[in-house]
Amino acid sequence: MQLTITPEAEQKLNELKINNNSLVLWYDTDGCGCGVNGLPTIQLVTEKQDYHQALAGNTTIPAFIDSRQAVFFANDMKLDVRNGVFRLSSPEGILNPFISTQQVLHHNKI
Repeated sequence: MQLTITPEAEQKLNELKINNNSLVLWYDTDGCGCGVNGLPTIQLVTEKQDYHQALAGNTTIPAFIDSRQAVFFANDMKLDVRNGVFRLSSPEGILNPFISTQQVLHHNKI
């Protein structure tokens, strides 16, 4: 899997980074019912977990995906910033158009 991070998104992530955070793509199912209903999103985390799989890409920020949830993501994705919020998309379409800074900073061990 590959994640391209635009220069604008990388700049915003670097502004948010605390210590040596890594970026993790994960499928948020909180409040969505069962495990197949959810929303692809991102989060900065302080610890890499055993189930985190490295993503190929163009970023200086280490990027991973929760390997247990990889099926919910596209093989080729792009992280951008639009109107002050992060947007995760793929050639097939937008995966999540509104990823807030608060959501990105919600430090869970995911």
